[in-house]
Amino acid sequence: MSDSGRLVLGALPEPVLQTLEHFENAFGAVLRLIVPPAEPGTADEVLYQSAGDVQGTAAAVVSTVVPHLGPELQLQVLSSKSAPVESVSAALTPALAQGFEATREIQFFTYELSERFEEINLLYSISETLGSTLDMDSGASTILAEVRDVMGAKRGSLWVHESHDDALHLAAEVGDDGRAGPLSPDDPDTITSMVFREGRSIIASRQPTSAEREAGATADSFLSVPIRYTPSTGASRTVGVINLIGRQDGGRFSAANQKLLAAIASQIGAAIENHRLVQESLSKERMSREMELAHDLQMKLLPSVETFAFAQAAGRVQPTEQVGGDFYQLFELPGGRIGVMLGDVSLHGFPSALIMMLTMSAAGIYAREAESPAHVLRKLDDALADELATTEMFLSVFYGVIDPAAGVLTYANAGHPHAFALRSDGETERLTATDPPVGFAGPDSYEEESVAWASGEDVLLLFTDGLSDTLATKGLKNGEMQVLECAIRHRFRDPPEIIAELFALSPDVSMSALADDRTALVVRG
Repeated sequence: MSDSGRLVLGALPEPVLQTLEHFENAFGAVLRLIVPPAEPGTADEVLYQSAGDVQGTAAAVVSTVVPHLGPELQLQVLSSKSAPVESVSAALTPALAQGFEATREIQFFTYELSERFEEINLLYSISETLGSTLDMDSGASTILAEVRDVMGAKRGSLWVHESHDDALHLAAEVGDDGRAGPLSPDDPDTITSMVFREGRSIIASRQPTSAEREAGATADSFLSVPIRYTPSTGASRTVGVINLIGRQDGGRFSAANQKLLAAIASQIGAAIENHRLVQESLSKERMSREMELAHDLQMKLLPSVETFAFAQAAGRVQPTEQVGGDFYQLFELPGGRIGVMLGDVSLHGFPSALIMMLTMSAAGIYAREAESPAHVLRKLDDALADELATTEMFLSVFYGVIDPAAGVLTYANAGHPHAFALRSDGETERLTATDPPVGFAGPDSYEEESVAWASGEDVLLLFTDGLSDTLATKGLKNGEMQVLECAIRHRFRDPPEIIAELFALSPDVSMSALADDRTALVVRG
């Protein structure tokens, strides 16, 4: 019995309780909510009963409430002071059903939000692990353990192909021990070899052995995904396989599980190749070679946009040190749309290079998941906020989506100053910042704007401070104006030629003389 004299049993949702109490107070109603007896002669299960006179139930108005989940309930309106009991029943019955439905939806979306949050945290954690360790063995074990926990798997294994013996070797394993010996890629009897050989994911059921069956074991769901590496030039190749065996809840792995594991496998593939290159460099020239390798690896992360069939584009990055924080990306999006991103991490060297790699990794996922440029930057800010705060850095980034069919460029600009639409008549339109840089923006930040776009005629020009700052002392015009005038003069030429002309404005600038990374991206979509 509650303090007010009401009787409340069971676990009624808060919206349902609030609705019942509202009708009591509004109409002076005496109410009862029960689970009808399953069999004749058994007692009702009372879930809720108003304070007050509960006699005279023969005159009560009875109706059935059907929650979305759970048994049917019976509502009894025993009396009402300010409205007919029939009217109260007619209004309250659907209101209670809506209360149950609202609770179900809240539970569903809370669960979905929790799962997405766990997935984003997992992807960020993996990026951080891969970016902070050169020990692939310990890194693989850490990643595999996190993947198993988030996906609720019983076991996990990670296999890496070694070219010296053309075999798959077990690089990491969590859970019960499984097969450990090298696997031939041509083995016809193992799923791991088949996934590596065919380069495609599989969701299957693993049948128990005779001994396991005698011990009461049943079939386990089996998710196997190829680990692929895609270089900046050339075709992608499979470098390993990651497996998850058995669900803790006894269920089956889903297509969503497969999609998440494929995204993780892509990061691991790049890490495996990077690890191999690092090991090769250590055996040759140690520290000096490591610096050269870091530069090469960072350049390989940048897409070779000149080869993209869906857009005419060209880009170039010249870091002030061996590695830097400038980057660009180009995405082929559904509906013939083109995603264009350019960013500039504050500071230089390895700290900014780490942020640059984390950003590119996260952006590659979010740009294909979110329709809105503003949403992409929101997700980037959420993923990078802690790392940026720890390193005391920030990131200016422009992300635009060109829709040639609709003739629209939609963009979100997080504090990036040099973004322009060059029109065919020589006019320029500055694509001004919509928000502060990533790392400074608050939780309510990130808006977007749209401008007209003439496909095949207009040119999107993005560049960083380093390109214009090197020209600031040349002549009477500031550096940005000199870059714009050069781009306008050559706007009808192919994007690679425009890029060449922009960098030719300062042909004698060496890496050691640069005060900031120089980057430019030109897109004619």
